[in-house]
Amino acid sequence: RLGHGDPSYFPSFKTTPAAEDAIVDALRSAKHNCYAPSAGVLPARRAIADYLNRDLPCKLSPDDVYLTSGCTQAIEVAINVLSRPGANILLPRPGFPYYESCSAYNHLEVRHYDLLPEKGWEVDLDAVETIADENTVALVIINPGNPCGNVFSYEQLHKVAETARKLGILVISDEAYDNLAFGSTRYVPMRILGSTVPVVTLGSISKRWIVPGWRLGWIVTSDPNSILKKSGVVP
Repeated sequence: RLGHGDPSYFPSFKTTPAAEDAIVDALRSAKHNCYAPSAGVLPARRAIADYLNRDLPCKLSPDDVYLTSGCTQAIEVAINVLSRPGANILLPRPGFPYYESCSAYNHLEVRHYDLLPEKGWEVDLDAVETIADENTVALVIINPGNPCGNVFSYEQLHKVAETARKLGILVISDEAYDNLAFGSTRYVPMRILGSTVPVVTLGSISKRWIVPGWRLGWIVTSDPNSILKKSGVVP
């Protein structure tokens, strides 16, 4: 299936020895056999914050990072937190089907906006403004795109951020394929625009490090203005 590339079947797709050694060292240290905090162990959260902080104007701290069992659970947690009676969420079409399934399970209404193939799969921002209302809780983007493989430019992301800010909603940026960009457009993380609009980034080590079976993902909040904290979305 297109959505489940499995590196175990292809010996050439192997992660770096440094990643394997890190796992072995952690196991043999006997320091990680305990119950972990709900948000994840501090060294891991700090490492993820440091990794994502590159080129960010407003730096993340470990307190902005929440570990999950892969990006799939990150999607589940984000949707669950935002779900409430009468609420709706804006999803891209085409997109990753699990967002629809998770929203349906949580009784969160899905409203689709189209990605425009004639414009390199840009977000149809006019449609976003048309379908959003006072009950819209978030706009989801996938960057780099799944299934289209498109990469949003900084200019496109800035327009998305300004539109979300005007609508008073946060942006959920699924970046499971971060840095796996081909062609002339450079990958830019949505979180770089966190000062314009609150951004919740979903990610994992599955794709870039070729280890989907390790099931390590994260939710990261980029919100230097503390809007999410003031509204009670995060503690």
